[in-house]
Amino acid sequence: MRTEVFAVDAREPEKDAILRAAEVIRRGGLVAFPTETVYGLGADALSPRSVRRIFEAKGRPVDNPLIVHVGEREAADRLGKVDERSRKLMGLFWPGPLTLVIRAAGEVPAEVTGGLETVAVRMPAHPVAIALIKGSGVPIAAPSANRSGRPSPTTAEAVLEDLG
Repeated sequence: MRTEVFAVDAREPEKDAILRAAEVIRRGGLVAFPTETVYGLGADALSPRSVRRIFEAKGRPVDNPLIVHVGEREAADRLGKVDERSRKLMGLFWPGPLTLVIRAAGEVPAEVTGGLETVAVRMPAHPVAIALIKGSGVPIAAPSANRSGRPSPTTAEAVLEDLG
């Protein structure tokens, strides 16, 4: 798989770069992108084949569930059962680094949930992450963009060094 780097302004992501990265997601590829915490390695969360690529790239055990990133609160409803308590937390803390664990909907692949009946969902507060999710039109499964067991990357350079 060929690595391509898209340079973007973190505060105001360039539309062309986001559209190109979103197309990679839609075609089943992987994209490393910044969030407000660390860089994530993302794929279409509803595509089992795409999600398996994350596990291969990271050397991650397949029974280790992934977090699904959404671009708006309402998108969580497609992924599972959002109870009133979770909805209240979304209103208070999303976008932001809060992950909610909800009962998974049938369309969420087992590759995402690690075979569990729940799915972890969050809405990042980073402009690049939100633009990528919205541009791709799908929820994005994204653990940290590093080899399993290594430190989580906080720069694009660290992602390239670890995953190349």
